[in-house]
Amino acid sequence: MVTVLSMDFITSDPAVRGGRPCIAGTGIRVLDIAAARVFHDQSPDEIAAAYDLSLAQVYAALAYYYEHKPALDEDLRAELARARALKEQRVGSKPPFLFG
Repeated sequence: MVTVLSMDFITSDPAVRGGRPCIAGTGIRVLDIAAARVFHDQSPDEIAAAYDLSLAQVYAALAYYYEHKPALDEDLRAELARARALKEQRVGSKPPFLFG
């Protein structure tokens, strides 16, 4: 008989990061870990050190990312679009000078 073992490193809670998948017990999103690996070319060891995580947590996040890549990539594209829109609106920019 085969038993499938689960490693409960990834959670989704509507009260944490809008329900996006995170490393259990943290607010660190799976996308944060994937971006560090894919876009910033950080090794799993570097990511673990930077985020104060175990290698098991990092590899679990990467495995989850690759298992759910299309949906997570779409979420990332939506975040980038929101960031661009806010940048175009100059949200968070300095207020205009009082004297021209």
